[in-house]
Amino acid sequence: MKFKIILAFLLSVSALFPALAQKGDAVLGLWESEHGNARIQIFKSNGNYNGKIVWLKNELDESGKNKTDKNNPSESLKTQPIIGLEALGDFTYNEEGVWGGGTVYDPRSGKKYSCKLSLSGNSELEIRAFMGISLIGKTQIWSRVK
Repeated sequence: MKFKIILAFLLSVSALFPALAQKGDAVLGLWESEHGNARIQIFKSNGNYNGKIVWLKNELDESGKNKTDKNNPSESLKTQPIIGLEALGDFTYNEEGVWGGGTVYDPRSGKKYSCKLSLSGNSELEIRAFMGISLIGKTQIWSRVK
């Protein structure tokens, strides 16, 4: 009798995991930055959520060449193109509507910040970047590209 109860409990709990994964996948897709300067494709890789810059409003620098990550603190990465750069990395779905434990990289400053993401409806993504604790940070709202 106890075995059947335990088995039923385990089956009901395991049925929740696909539902959580589906809710976590709500962040997947193409997003435009708050000022419309860039578009970021959020994708899932090895269970984590990441985002690559796939479009820039102004993709060329002053000399007419594709913009590179010239402000990167690593000398060897300063020549990598901005398009294709992973700007969001290693997010996990913590609870309904919140992705945490990740980082956001700002190629304009060359700095990486702790970050959490949350959805507002299906069309707005709140990006909260911070150093240390999330109370001290900056929030941007990105829009889903349809």
